Amino acid sequence: MIPPRSPLLPRSPRLDDRDIAILAILSREGRIAKTDLAARVNLSPTPCWDRMKRLEQAGLIRGYRAQIDLAALGPHVQVFVTVELDSHRSENFQMFERVIARMDQVTGCWAIGGGYDYLMQVIASDVAAFQTLMDGLLESRAGVRRYFSYIVTKPVKDQPPASALLG
Repeated sequence: MIPPRSPLLPRSPRLDDRDIAILAILSREGRIAKTDLAARVNLSPTPCWDRMKRLEQAGLIRGYRAQIDLAALGPHVQVFVTVELDSHRSENFQMFERVIARMDQVTGCWAIGGGYDYLMQVIASDVAAFQTLMDGLLESRAGVRRYFSYIVTKPVKDQPPASALLG
């Protein structure tokens, strides 16, 4: 785990081409050896390491993780769910977000604009387990008015989100 950003550091440091290259490579290859990373961005290891630490301290790199092949773990279902809340008061959004934060099967959740309030990504062992999760959410005090579920039938593209901005 990377330590939280110091409040004394600027929120968005100036990034040069090498910083952007470091971020782009790490977003796709988080386990790359530091010497290999340094060579790819045309730096010696120590300055490359210093840049990585600066990017971490600035909060641009929040952590490193493995990309797991879910199919290799066993049967599962991936579902995207749009959620509309009963009420749109601040405390209702906060309550929903607290409930979702405790649900391990919800692997992503975003507040969105438009016709719905949230978009969730859910991983469950099967459709019955997904439905049990959603029944529990409806019975909780999360304030869900209604939801629509979209079962993933085939992954088509899955790249790190930062790669869209980093090139």
